[in-house]
Amino acid sequence: MIRRHNQVTVAMTSAHHAQIKKHLFPGDGCEAVAIAICGRSSSSTSNTLLVQQVHTVPYEACRIRTPDRVTWSPDVLASALEKAMNDDLSIIKIHSHPGGYRQFSNTDDLSDTELFASIYGWLDTEEPMASLIMLPDGELIGRTITPDGVGKQLNSIRIVGDDMHYWFSEGSKPVIPEHAIRIVQAFGEGTYSLMRRLRVGVVGCSGTGSIIIEQLARNHVGQLDIVDPETIDHKNLNRIVNSSWKNAEEQTPKVEVFKIAIENMNLGTVVNTYQADLMNIEVIKVLAQCDVIFGCMDSVDGRHVLNKLASYYLIPYFDMGVRIDADGRGGVDSINGAIHYIKPNGSSLLSRGVYTQADFEAAMMKRHTPEVYEDRAKQGYIKGVRVDQPAVISVNMQVAAMAFNEFLARVNPYRVEPNSKYAQRRIVISDPESSEDTEDGDACRVFAKYTGLGDQQPLLGILELHNDKK
Repeated sequence: MIRRHNQVTVAMTSAHHAQIKKHLFPGDGCEAVAIAICGRSSSSTSNTLLVQQVHTVPYEACRIRTPDRVTWSPDVLASALEKAMNDDLSIIKIHSHPGGYRQFSNTDDLSDTELFASIYGWLDTEEPMASLIMLPDGELIGRTITPDGVGKQLNSIRIVGDDMHYWFSEGSKPVIPEHAIRIVQAFGEGTYSLMRRLRVGVVGCSGTGSIIIEQLARNHVGQLDIVDPETIDHKNLNRIVNSSWKNAEEQTPKVEVFKIAIENMNLGTVVNTYQADLMNIEVIKVLAQCDVIFGCMDSVDGRHVLNKLASYYLIPYFDMGVRIDADGRGGVDSINGAIHYIKPNGSSLLSRGVYTQADFEAAMMKRHTPEVYEDRAKQGYIKGVRVDQPAVISVNMQVAAMAFNEFLARVNPYRVEPNSKYAQRRIVISDPESSEDTEDGDACRVFAKYTGLGDQQPLLGILELHNDKK
């Protein structure tokens, strides 16, 4: 049952946003309307509505269409309501304000009250829904709808595409502290305000992960959820920022090292730590509430799960990796880095060839039946994965800094060329001329079917993430 005080967020892909905008602003200056059916992500304090499909209300089905009013026959909702009822989904109404009026009108209040009373009666649910206004520039303003009627402002609206757009509920103008002045000078007050409101997940706190966490904290991100099951070891000290010899001696959890470091910075970032494997129900539920995710893992199964999570919950995902091929005696064959930006309903790490289905199956075998994995690896059926690879902090820093700048470029586009050209960035440090940037590519047929599914049983369709609690 929904907790009525919960914050509610709406998320959609840029493709759905573009579809809605095209229909709502046909050029005649009159209001228009669309309906979205949504999966859900729920926690004890928040709910996110995840747009799966958009149903546009035909102009000819509208009884009235003027610059400040639109009414239509409820018959056009039949197919959307049937799917919502069969799949336990929520409904969002979106209509336009061609004149740019930034508030819900009295007419909107009456329309929403009548419409959603009917929808709740049809669907027999108490889960949250929403009503949105789209302005001519594509900005969205929204409010929650519950069985009690019209509710409060949405906490936020997230649009995920080559660019990342976030609209938050209106609040007081942030006071710019002295330690943030130079960030504001570089990227503006709007970006600073956005960073203060974002909730970011980081999975993996070693080489690149530790540097991503450092950059996020020093750029004043509002909340960090960091995940890593391991403790500091002496071999980590050459590349994990903020780690110490004492940490290695005491085997301090990696996540705890960063919690202490960020709290000592005292720059306003709230840190939540999870000393746990990614394949954990609590961790997945936490990451599902994030606005952005950074993956700093070497494992194929970890990358697969994060890519799946990004699709299910419509979350932008940045993946990065480093590889140094050396002979162990100081000779270097190649130094490579890769940064992948993954948007829901786009290409995936699988379709980009970062790993194959056979790689994934081998990784899962290693996780669940390590003895079988080792036996097959010895027999040559499985290509072994190097466990201890060379690692240098300067290389990690270069790749992590580029990944963070990719994130900044997508929330505050500052490049000459569009962000679409930089979905895949391959950096060959040992041969810079071989480096390349490429576009997203076609939508992955495997991951596209997960778009906006939200909470399922089991989570992400993975059996070991089945929650028996009702």
